[in-house]
Amino acid sequence: MKRFYINIALLQVLLTGFALAQSRPPMAPVVPWSDSINGFIRSDDYHWLKERSDLRVKKYLEAENAYADSVMAPTKGLQKKLYQEFLNRIKQTDLSVPVKRDSFYYYSRTVKGQDYYIYCRKKGSLKAPEEVLLDENELARGHSYYSIDITEVSPDHSILAYAVDTTGAFVYDVYFKDLKARKNIPDSISGIRNIAWAKDSRTVYYEAVDSTQRSDRVFRRRLGEDRDSLIYHEADPRFWVSISKTFSQQYLFITSASKEESELRYLNAGQTEDSFKLFRPRRPKVEYWLEHHGPDFYIFTNDSAQNYRLLRAPVSDPAAKNWVEVIQHRSEVLLENVLMFRDFMALQERTAGLSGMRVVKWDDPTSDIVLKFPEPAYSIDPWQKYDYNTTRLRYNYNSLITPPSVYEYDMAGQTYHLLKRREVLGGYDPLGYVSERIYATAPDGARVPISLVYRRGMKLDGSNPCYLTGYGAYGNNNDPYFSSSRLSLLDRGFVYAVAQVRGGQEMGRGWYLDGKLLNKKNSFTDFIACAEHLIKQGFTSSSKLVISGGSAGGLLMGAVVNSRPDLFRAAVLDVPFLDVINTMLDPTIPLTTAEYQEWGDPRDPQYYRYMLSYSPYDNIRAQDYPAMLVTTGWNDANVAYWEPAKWVARLRTAKTDSNRLVLKTDMKSGHGGPSGRYGYLKDLAFEYAFILDVLGIKR
Repeated sequence: MKRFYINIALLQVLLTGFALAQSRPPMAPVVPWSDSINGFIRSDDYHWLKERSDLRVKKYLEAENAYADSVMAPTKGLQKKLYQEFLNRIKQTDLSVPVKRDSFYYYSRTVKGQDYYIYCRKKGSLKAPEEVLLDENELARGHSYYSIDITEVSPDHSILAYAVDTTGAFVYDVYFKDLKARKNIPDSISGIRNIAWAKDSRTVYYEAVDSTQRSDRVFRRRLGEDRDSLIYHEADPRFWVSISKTFSQQYLFITSASKEESELRYLNAGQTEDSFKLFRPRRPKVEYWLEHHGPDFYIFTNDSAQNYRLLRAPVSDPAAKNWVEVIQHRSEVLLENVLMFRDFMALQERTAGLSGMRVVKWDDPTSDIVLKFPEPAYSIDPWQKYDYNTTRLRYNYNSLITPPSVYEYDMAGQTYHLLKRREVLGGYDPLGYVSERIYATAPDGARVPISLVYRRGMKLDGSNPCYLTGYGAYGNNNDPYFSSSRLSLLDRGFVYAVAQVRGGQEMGRGWYLDGKLLNKKNSFTDFIACAEHLIKQGFTSSSKLVISGGSAGGLLMGAVVNSRPDLFRAAVLDVPFLDVINTMLDPTIPLTTAEYQEWGDPRDPQYYRYMLSYSPYDNIRAQDYPAMLVTTGWNDANVAYWEPAKWVARLRTAKTDSNRLVLKTDMKSGHGGPSGRYGYLKDLAFEYAFILDVLGIKR
C-alpha cells in the first residue's frame, strides 16, 4: 500500500485559504493521498482531516462553524422563536415516576432553568422526607460536557455507584457514594462501560475498554481493596463483553457478543469467590441470551429459529440435552424480549411491524393474556428492573400523537393503570392531529411501512412540506415516538413521516438480514420508494420534501442524496457515517472490527467492491444536490468528526448547485450531542430554522 503526503510547508500555505470571508464557504486544501487494495487505487484528497492532533484541522472546523453562523445569521430571530416554543411546551420542573425497590422509592426530578437531573429517594412512603442522592447540576459545574448515564444502588441500599462521562465518548469514570455518610468513598474506577453489584453490596463487576474503546474485559472490584481481579478477557476483536444481572437478582452474566454470535458465562451473585461458568460455547451465526426463574435458566436464541424461540434448562445441569422448548419459532412473529417475574412471564413480540405484549402465568402455562394498544403506530418499552415479586408490569408507551406515558398493567387483576403522562403545555390537543400507517412498495416488491402524523383537515394536494426520517441498521427498530418540539413543524403545515426500511428489525429478523452486508442497498431503495410514495399519494412534493437521519441513518441519507438528489429539497445528516471504506479499513477506530459482520470486511474483494459502490464519500458526483445541514461532534467515538468533515469538503468541490451546505461541529460533545437538556433544544432550533428557511417558511 502506498500513501502520498504533500509537503507540510505547502499544506501551511494552502491552509491560508481558510482566511476567507465568513459569508463564503471554506474550501479545504487538497492534499493528494491514495492507497491500493484489492487491485483498486483509491484517491482521497481530504485524508489529512483525520489527523486530530494537527491544529490546522481544528482551524478548518472552526472556519466551517463560522460559515455556518454566517449562513444562519438571518434566522437568529426564528431560532429564538422556535426555542421559546419548545420551552413553552415543556414542564421544566418535573418528577419521574418513582420506582419501588424494597422499602425505598427512587426517582429523579428536574428544576426550571437547570440543565441536569437531581436523583432522589424516599424511605417507606412517598410522603417521607426526600433524600437527595446526587445533584447533577452541582457536579457538572466547570464542565462543558457532563453526563451521568449509570446509577446503581447496592443491594443493601447503602452505596450509590454512578458513572460520569465528561467528553461525550460514552466511556465512564465510576464513583461510589456512601449514602449514610453522604460523601464519596476513595474507590473510583476509570475507563468503563457498565457495572453490576454482587449480593454482598461490597463487590462490583465492571466492563473495561481497550484502546479502540471496545469493551473487552470484565474485572471484579472489592471496595476498599487496592487491586482488581481480571475475571474475563475477550481476545476476538469482533466481540464486545458486557456484565449484567438477572431480573431475579440471583445471577450475574458475562456476555461476549458479536453482530452474529454470542456466548454467556454465569455466576451466582452471592458466591463471588467462585468462577463464572461457561453456559454454551459460541457457534457461528448463533445468538443466545439467558434469564433466570426458579430452578431454571431460560434461553432466548435464534438457533434453528430466525425470529427466535425460548427454551428452558435446569440451573443444576444446563447441558443442551436437558433443554426444553417453551415458545417455538414462528415465521410471522418476532420474539423481542422476555421479562421474568415470580408468578408471571411477560413476552414482547412483534407482528406486522408492531410491537405487542402478552403475559403467561407460571402456574397456568396455557394462559395467554394479550395487552391492547389501540393506535395504528406506537412505541412500547417494557421494563422491570428491581421488583421481581410484583404482579405489575410497567411499560412506557407513546405514539406520534400520544405523549410519553408510564403504564402499569396488573397481571393478576388484568387492569391498566396510567401512572404518568408527560404534560404538554400550551393547550396541546391530540385530536387536532392524525396518525396513520401506510406502505410503500420497494423495487423488489417488499412492502415498507411508513408512520405518519399531520394536522387534521390537511389536504393531500402535494403542497405540504414533509419531514421524512429513516435509520435502517443493526436490527434497531425505528418506531414512531412523540415529540412536543415536533409540533413546531406540524403546526406550520408539515407532514412528519417515519420510514421503517430494511436493516431495521420492524418486520422480523429477515427484515434486518435483508438490509445488511451484501443486501445493504435495500435500505436505500426502500427509503427512495417511501419518498416517491409520499409524493404520489399527495402528502408532499419533491420541492418540499426534507429528509433526516443520524449516525447509520446518516449513511442512509448520504447514499440517497447521491443516487436521487432530485427527489429532495433538503437533508439533515446528524453525526453521519459516510466514509465507509476508510473507516472499515482502520481497525484502530472504535466499532470497526465489531462491525465487519454488519457492513462487511473491505479486505475481502467482494465486500470491498460492494461497499465502494454505495459509500457516500466515494460516490459524490458532479451534480445538483439538495440543501444540506451536516452535524458532528469533536469527541464522537462512534462516528469520528472527520467523516462528515471530509464529505462536506469533497462535496463543496463537486456539486454543481448553489444550494447551501452547512457543517456544524460541536467542539465540546460527542455522538449524542450536548449533555444538557437546554443545549439539545438550541441545536434542534438551529436545525428547524435551517429547514424552514430553505423552504421559505418565515413564520
